[in-house]
Formats: sequence, structure tokens, C-alpha cells
Amino acid sequence: MTATLPAGLAVTVRVPASTANLGPGFDCLGMALGIYDEIEVRTTESGLSIRVEGEGADDVPWGPTHLVVRAIERGLEAAGIAGGGLDVVCRNAIPHSRGLGSSASAVVGGLTAGAALAAKADPALAVSADELVQLASEFEGHPDNAAASVLGGVVVSWTEATADGTPSYRAVRLEPAARLRPVVLIPQERSSTAHTRGLLPETVPHGDAAFNVSRAALAVVALTERPDLLGPATQDRLHQTQRAPALPLTTAWIARLRAAGIAATVSGAGPTVLALTTEDFPADLREQAIADGLRVVEPGVADGVLVD
Repeated sequence: MTATLPAGLAVTVRVPASTANLGPGFDCLGMALGIYDEIEVRTTESGLSIRVEGEGADDVPWGPTHLVVRAIERGLEAAGIAGGGLDVVCRNAIPHSRGLGSSASAVVGGLTAGAALAAKADPALAVSADELVQLASEFEGHPDNAAASVLGGVVVSWTEATADGTPSYRAVRLEPAARLRPVVLIPQERSSTAHTRGLLPETVPHGDAAFNVSRAALAVVALTERPDLLGPATQDRLHQTQRAPALPLTTAWIARLRAAGIAATVSGAGPTVLALTTEDFPADLREQAIADGLRVVEPGVADGVLVD
């Protein structure tokens, strides 16, 4: 480290939730959603103080192993600067373990806060959005959720191997169709990404791979220009059927929505259901979802992480 941040610097970061896959785009398509975590960080002379409010406050460690704290420190490290002491306040609105990118949002928020503090000390240390995507994806192991929280809108992401074999994570933002209206149906129960990913087979039939390639390409068109094509564009053969036994309520609601003509998919690894429409969400379906214990939220498509 070449320098230490002075005490008294402060930043506030507002980071959106995200939904990944969008049906056929397994580990490569994502979208930022207007549900936000807020992180306030102030530098102090020494030590660490952290407070967590809202979602997950009783489930996460209030100390140096907290994901946001680790990400702040990584952001500072990437800038070549030490933090001294930190006072951190996390106000969480993104539900945890529901397929809405809460861990990616925590990482993006922490990295952004660390980078912003470094830039306050020396503007030459500012990092680019591409660098944030890389750093956040290193935590996650894939860039779809992280890139959506960094860039906002709809994202297409991919991974390249560098000369030394380490992954390079890349993403581009697409502007969503003006009429696109995401709706999320959020169950009370949680889901483990590691568990649901473990349900996926090592290999898939060539026909299923070809099917998803065509639908993922169509999804780019449907999400940006032709939302009338969202129904076929969100079809999938690679992961949703395989995860269905672990997500019975999610699977039932996807079928119910699609039968009603609404494009619906698993949000990330679930159990949240993502519906994509251009019309008002039907009142009768909203009432049925609430009766089934689902929280119905219309978050809108969000821009990327913001710093004050």
C-alpha cells in the first residue's frame, strides 16, 4: 500500500438488485431492478464499526468478514491505498437468498464505496465501470448479477481467458424497451444458489443447447426492441426444468403466468419469479400470489450503482 486514507472522508452508495438468466441466458443475461441497498462509509482513525439495518440484519456477521467490508477493503486494495479505520452502515432492502442478486449488490456496493473513498483522496485513483465489473465478478465467479448492478439496464456478459489463464469478466449494457415492466413475485422461503446449481447436469443434449442459443439471441431483441416476443424469448431448456423439484411454488407460478400470456422465468437461482410484461400486472393474479404468500413488487428497470 502506498498511502492511508485520512479520517473524515465519507461516501454513500446506492446499489440496485439484479435478476439473472432471464430464462435462456444462463450466466450471461442480467437486468438491474429498482430495489436498492444503501451503504454509508466514513473513514476513521482506526478500527471497524459496522451496523446493518433491514434485510439480513440478523443473518450476517457484523465484523470484518461481512461481505460489504471485505469488498470495501478490496476496492481500496485495488487502488493501492489503505483504509485506516472504517465506520460502515448498511441499509438493506434487497431480500437475501431469493434470486435477486443480494450478494452481488453487496460486493458492488462495497467495491464502489472503497473506490470512491480512494478517488476522494486522489482523483487519479478512480476506477472505471469495466474495472468494477471485473473486481465484483471475481467475488461472484460469474458476471451476470454483478454487471447488472454496476451498469444498470439489461446486460450481456461473458468471460474470457487471459494469457495467464485467469478469467477476464466483460459486460455491455443494453437499453431496455421503454414499455418493459418487470414484476417480481418473492416467496418467504429462501434458496441456496449452491444447492440449485448443484442440480444441473454436467452435459446437455445438443438440441437443448441449440434451443437456448436461439432463445438467448431472441431475448436480446425482445428486451430492447420487440417486447411482443418476450414469450418465446424467455423459454429455456438448460436450467429451469432441472431446478423445478427444488422450487415447486416457483415452478407452479411460472406455469400459471405463462398460461396467462405473461413471460415468466426463475429469477437467478430462485425462488423469486420474474415476470416481464408491458401491461399492468393482472389484479386477479396479484391477489392469488399474495394468497400464496408471495410478495408482488414492480421495481422497474434500474440504472447502475450511484455514489454521493
